[in-house]
Amino acid sequence: MVGCSCGLARRHSHQHRCRKNRLYTSAIGTHGKDSRLMSQGLTCAGDLTGESGIFLDQIGSFLAEKVADGKRISTQRLNEYQPEAFALARHLSQNTACRSLIEWASSLGELEHQVTELYCAMAGAEISHWMQYTYASLGFENQAPAFSETVREFITSRMSTQWMTRLGRRIMERQKDPAGQLGLGEMHQMVREEFARFSDEKVQPLAEEIHRHDQLIPESLLTAMGALGVFGISIPDQYGGAFIDHGTMIIATEELSRASLGAGGSVITRPEICAKAILKGGTKEQKAHWLPKIASGEKIICVAVTEPDAGSDVASVKLAARQSGDGWLLNGEKTWCTFAGRADVLCVLARTGAIDEGHKGLTLFLAEKPGRRQGEGDEYSFKHTQDGGGVVEGNAIPTIGYRGMHSFSVSFQDYYVPDSNRIGELGQGFYLQMEGFSGGRIQTAARALGVMEAAFRNAISYVQDRQVFGQSLGEFGLTQVKLAQMAARIQAGRQLAYHVGTLMDRGQGGLEASLVKFMTCKDAEWVTREAMQLHGGMGYSEEYPVSRYWQDARVLSIFEGAEEVLALLVIARQYLARFIL
Repeated sequence: MVGCSCGLARRHSHQHRCRKNRLYTSAIGTHGKDSRLMSQGLTCAGDLTGESGIFLDQIGSFLAEKVADGKRISTQRLNEYQPEAFALARHLSQNTACRSLIEWASSLGELEHQVTELYCAMAGAEISHWMQYTYASLGFENQAPAFSETVREFITSRMSTQWMTRLGRRIMERQKDPAGQLGLGEMHQMVREEFARFSDEKVQPLAEEIHRHDQLIPESLLTAMGALGVFGISIPDQYGGAFIDHGTMIIATEELSRASLGAGGSVITRPEICAKAILKGGTKEQKAHWLPKIASGEKIICVAVTEPDAGSDVASVKLAARQSGDGWLLNGEKTWCTFAGRADVLCVLARTGAIDEGHKGLTLFLAEKPGRRQGEGDEYSFKHTQDGGGVVEGNAIPTIGYRGMHSFSVSFQDYYVPDSNRIGELGQGFYLQMEGFSGGRIQTAARALGVMEAAFRNAISYVQDRQVFGQSLGEFGLTQVKLAQMAARIQAGRQLAYHVGTLMDRGQGGLEASLVKFMTCKDAEWVTREAMQLHGGMGYSEEYPVSRYWQDARVLSIFEGAEEVLALLVIARQYLARFIL
């Protein structure tokens, strides 16, 4: 996988090279003949990234002063600056993505350089505009800094119509990977090809039917996924899994999601989250018992955390687990439990302590029930009564997209779970759940990439065929600019995801996983919207899959951590804490 150094950049010291060679005008016409000028384009992108990092540090320092209460961040004070903190998180994610892109493009060709330079220019333009009013809102009027002249010229050049239309035309000429090479090694490329072939042959033919008719994933597809190793992609081979590294999971998820979000890439999410919790907190016996069954697909998993009054605020979970004999009785309600009807096991976060204990009073349980397969009755509701009288029942929540598994509201009434199905110690559930969510967030970023890539490819195909005013839609400058910007956003998210995967292989990257999830899911809405717009009226019809991509993209910024919660309580909070410790 391509990696890059993490954190905010330091200012580069090579700006004079850009000015000396007047890169901003001459590079547009190089057509790959002058690699020296291409590398200097990346140097200018690096200068922009470095200066942006300094500006973000300054704003972070100012904002930290406003929200600090001694040596900690005050939630009340942070809430007074939510718009500034939210935007800061967005620009931090973009700046980190710029660094990943520069590292990726440095060993590749002209197209990859141009995609990188465009994204960095786009990010720089956003940051420049944001700084002007943010400094004032923080009480520092007339003190907003500006990019150096060379960086300003770089932004102007790369965001010019001439630059972007030329890049858009080159993108349409490519036979594969329109946003540029991925920069994968041999092993990862083999994984990509295998999952791409599976998606095209097994998932794609079913995707529209599942979406249009809100169907459950067929058992034949789940069986094929199990044989491919989809359910065990995050489980070590010693437990029957297929884990290689996080990069493999990211690549597989993108390819599956390219065919279908609900019936493809999202199938990985629940076993990913549950397996990470078991690996972190489970006993040897629990790992040996559960992980092989999850990896093979013998046991289908549902994660039951969200409640009607506790969404992203996981510490407020109320569903109670009361000890009874050699086990526990669950009472309460969960919601947005995806795949709950089909699932054999519900991974339930329950309160074993008092409400005022907050997150320290939560424990994780595996509640078993019969899974209802496609064709075994009503797939939109279920009810199971235990021999002892305990009941679990659920009803599917109608949704506009993300179809194939159904998301349920689930209630428990004295539902018995043996103590052997308790994962970790009492009160450890919150931390185990967060361990799983970290993997779920990078996996969700990969899902967003798959949806974006599908929309992007469909848009390219459509604009080349569609004739408007005597020429193809792809020949118009605005179309070319949109394609160039779509490619830049997709590749930025992809390379940042690869980098985060590398960090997670080292036991790091928790914050970065939130960064990339926050950024890619937001960008997926824009990319799918523009792809749909390029289809015109046909994009609003059900004759083309692009409307499905747009509907599916909307959920990405909501689940696995709503974007507001990630931006304010995870990204901004951790970043600002650096300035007051």
